[in-house]
Amino acid sequence: MKKEELLAMGLTEEQATKILETVHKDFVPKTTFDTIKTELQTVKKTVQERDTQLETLQKADGDMETLKQTIKNLQTENKTQQTQHENEMKAIKISNAVDTALRDAKAIQPETVKPLLSAFLEKATLAEDGTIAGLADEIAKLAKAEGTSFLFQAQTNIPPMIAGASPVGVVTTTPDVKTVGYETRLSDARKAGNAALVVAIKREAAADGVQLF
Repeated sequence: MKKEELLAMGLTEEQATKILETVHKDFVPKTTFDTIKTELQTVKKTVQERDTQLETLQKADGDMETLKQTIKNLQTENKTQQTQHENEMKAIKISNAVDTALRDAKAIQPETVKPLLSAFLEKATLAEDGTIAGLADEIAKLAKAEGTSFLFQAQTNIPPMIAGASPVGVVTTTPDVKTVGYETRLSDARKAGNAALVVAIKREAAADGVQLF
């Protein structure tokens, strides 16, 4: 159950928060579960591969040099697979860290914000505890910047306004998050020079009722 559903039932913000904390306190976060699941799948695959390698060595015929070369080839293959596994796990942990940080920052649509962090994440360092140094600050910049602040929920310390009222002389508009998401993807595709992707995004947006230029 989401907080929005509890609020719709007439509960206060504080009541909804307490209920969610009680419901989820004994559950493992999905990001942690996904990481563990991937690790277990990799371990199972590795064990199967090692069994196959042992069978290959047991069936190996010929002189000692041939056997040595077989072992050397297997060692090289194992090292390559280990590197691939480490890179995959790093990518998963970085994605989980970003998801958690965006949730804490109250991003409205995390998938729309993620592309804006790509340049930062290319140089980011993943700590042993699964956190990324400077990520919270980078997201805070987006939450405060004039062009991206609308991607996050409004801060609770903003003075309340009378419903339906706007400051004199100010016309307020609410950016369409869906449209911004398509525009961001379209901009990235154009920067990458991917014409096919540009056409595909425009078609997808048009089917969703969004006109892109």
